[in-house]
Amino acid sequence: MRDRINAALKVAQDDGDKRRCATLRLMQTAVKDREAAARETGKDGVNEAEVIEILQKMISQREISAVEFESGGQLDLAEQERTEQDIIREFLPQQLSEDEMRTICQEMVKDIDAHGLRDIGRCMSELKTRYPGKMDFMQASSVVKDMLRADNSGKTENGSDGKGNA
Repeated sequence: MRDRINAALKVAQDDGDKRRCATLRLMQTAVKDREAAARETGKDGVNEAEVIEILQKMISQREISAVEFESGGQLDLAEQERTEQDIIREFLPQQLSEDEMRTICQEMVKDIDAHGLRDIGRCMSELKTRYPGKMDFMQASSVVKDMLRADNSGKTENGSDGKGNA
């Protein structure tokens, strides 16, 4: 991914696209900063999943800024933030559709034999391992939670169904 960012920066420089150059440089800097921090703790650097996490965080930051700019009437700055989001998104894996995510969450609940809200952590950990950067994990968490709630909807707090059955 770093090579893709570097190549895109060279193309943007050749094209004279200042906004794209600035955004790509910010991306490079964010990755280099995280690598430096990792080396200080004895790690070799950052892996692809961590780069994806960095880019997703950058997108979230720009979304917050865009909303704040819009509410403050600074529509040009909000548009600039959204443009930067689009540039960053180009480097992330293709996101799963909501239907695909729901299907995957359903399969995950079955795969790990999850039966209640206590299994949300296991489900989410496995989803993050299998699908890094490919879905909105906040949304996936909500979907899994709803599935596990529905799975337990007929049971009481102690795990029985109120008829003496567990």
